[in-house]
Amino acid sequence: MTGEAVVLDLQTAKLPSRALAIALDLLVEFAALLLVSLLLSVALIGLDGAALAATLLGLLVFFLVAVPVMVETLSHGRSLGKAALGLRVVRTDGGPVRFRHSLVRGLVGFMELVALTGVPAVITSAVNVDGRRLGDIFAGTVVVRERTPGGGTASPLPPVHPHLLQAMGRELVAMDLSAVPESLWLAVRQLLGRIGQLDPAVALRMSARLADDLAARTGHPVAPGLHPAAYLGAVLTERQRREWMRAQAQQRMTAPAAPAPARQAPAPQPPTADGRPLRVLGVPAATTPTTPAPAPAAPSFEKPAPAPGTGFAPPA
Repeated sequence: MTGEAVVLDLQTAKLPSRALAIALDLLVEFAALLLVSLLLSVALIGLDGAALAATLLGLLVFFLVAVPVMVETLSHGRSLGKAALGLRVVRTDGGPVRFRHSLVRGLVGFMELVALTGVPAVITSAVNVDGRRLGDIFAGTVVVRERTPGGGTASPLPPVHPHLLQAMGRELVAMDLSAVPESLWLAVRQLLGRIGQLDPAVALRMSARLADDLAARTGHPVAPGLHPAAYLGAVLTERQRREWMRAQAQQRMTAPAAPAPARQAPAPQPPTADGRPLRVLGVPAATTPTTPAPAPAAPSFEKPAPAPGTGFAPPA
């Protein structure tokens, strides 16, 4: 059961496959530990017995606790042995494991698998209905199969006839989706996102239940011969299309209007040969600067000089 109330039908790994995966992991870890210990014993031959024992103890903790925790965290629950057998560690709700889950599994696993030679893990896995050992119980995890015998990657949905899709497309346009709650849309999305992980019978049963609930709220039942999951996917796609169109319309309404282009003044026309401005197609010619007229002379108030030879000066 996921956090969104979607039931996942996953096949848990039992004791034989888990024991083989753990044996492969321990074989690789002990081989790496032995190789590094030999190299350090040759390189640090001058160390005393206490320092050498502390170094070997640190290597033991590193390869048997730290390395499995890091590998399981970075690979999202797939160690080397689990990847070889098609297994994966997940949370009890079907989600991927985090660092805290891997750390708890690594610490408890060191005690029950290495210190106690695996006896508690064998007894717990044989008694538990999901094959969980003590590390899984304390961490809240479970080991599931990713590859089942005879399984494939084909979609569990059967092929849909084209005329059913055409009829469904005409109904989607007139379908009222306002009465569908958000919780039902969330359940539909979660089911369609994980339908490839479900058994075909379980997928059919869960999709039929959600399709009946969705059809009761929209008033359009599932067409005969149409898989309920295809009906859910078509209605969900129509809702997303309407939301996208609504968002585009709001964006166009809130977008600022483009400013009008500024009107440019007509360029001045070149004068003709006789010096007059050129007039083209009724456009008024640009005025050409003319030479300003000379300003009138200011009146003079000086006394006129007398006429030569007479000594008489005319009145001013």
